[in-house]
Amino acid sequence: MSEKIYSFSVQTIDQQTVKLDTYQGKVLLIVNTASKCGFTLQYEELQQLQTKYGADNFTVLAFPCNQFGNQEPQNNVEIGEFCQLNYQVSFPVFAKIAVNGNEAEPLFTYLKSQQAGLLGIKKIKWNFTKFLIDKNGTVVQRYAPITAPSKLTLDIEKYLAD
Repeated sequence: MSEKIYSFSVQTIDQQTVKLDTYQGKVLLIVNTASKCGFTLQYEELQQLQTKYGADNFTVLAFPCNQFGNQEPQNNVEIGEFCQLNYQVSFPVFAKIAVNGNEAEPLFTYLKSQQAGLLGIKKIKWNFTKFLIDKNGTVVQRYAPITAPSKLTLDIEKYLAD
């Protein structure tokens, strides 16, 4: 049996440690986000997915990252306020992390090892790369930043039905 995401712990935006086994049995969409990116408007569609499927054991998990074009320069408090004020997010937004390199959040190192990007590239190339996790904690799909969250509904519904 391969490792699942449930063995990882992450920091909430207010620096509390959360074990991902808290989300066991849910379909998850894990996204690296940024507040000053051309894709930032995807927060709106991510919230729409959360609203539509949240009662059906689905959750978006957002991880702000400043590794791409300095597009997340804010601190954790400012990021949280930005997400609430502009997009009224009801899904968890975690503490700012790195997704590539020696300082990469271990969760993202694992996600990249399970689902490579285009041409088998392991690193994350930009903000709003998305990973779909099934109810068993298996990484089942990776989506490019340009893939709108609204285009994921069939995949989400497939894994919710399993």
